[in-house]
Amino acid sequence: MKLHLGCGRRNFGPDWAHIDAGDYEHIIHDSVLDLSHIENEMVDLIYSSHMFEYFDREEAQVVLREWKRVLKRTGTLRLAVPDFESMARLYMNGVIKLSSMLGPLYGKMSMADSTIYHKTAYDFESITAALEEAGFSNIKRYDWRATEHAQFDDHSQAYIPHMDKENGTLISLNVECTK
Repeated sequence: MKLHLGCGRRNFGPDWAHIDAGDYEHIIHDSVLDLSHIENEMVDLIYSSHMFEYFDREEAQVVLREWKRVLKRTGTLRLAVPDFESMARLYMNGVIKLSSMLGPLYGKMSMADSTIYHKTAYDFESITAALEEAGFSNIKRYDWRATEHAQFDDHSQAYIPHMDKENGTLISLNVECTK
């Protein structure tokens, strides 16, 4: 079993369970916080792109423990979050202005009955610490091009300049780890 959490409109196909609060045909309309409908150690891979930062650091630990519960002993958690270090470097080097950083860093998503914003930012050191605190290991960056979902353009493939995947700077921190 593979879970795509916070998938929105992106449908990776029938090999994936898509969980989101959105209203798309392929979605299991549920909360990514409570996977109680999934038994312990049933999932091979959890993937979430630019959704994890909507939880503050304390909430993140609760979320990670729940995701770890459903992962198999050798299961993989793959996360993509905005890369604070990458964007700060671009800003300090005069490549981007603050206005270009606001969306990726602070986010804003309007839902049916509310609007939510990013609650935190990560660099590799801080996301590693959060994952280690939750008991994950083998934490490393991954190349989105080498994943089974590479053909689906999502925020794990966010570059500045926009869509310049050959010459631009990746502004997504793409990290995977194992249970």
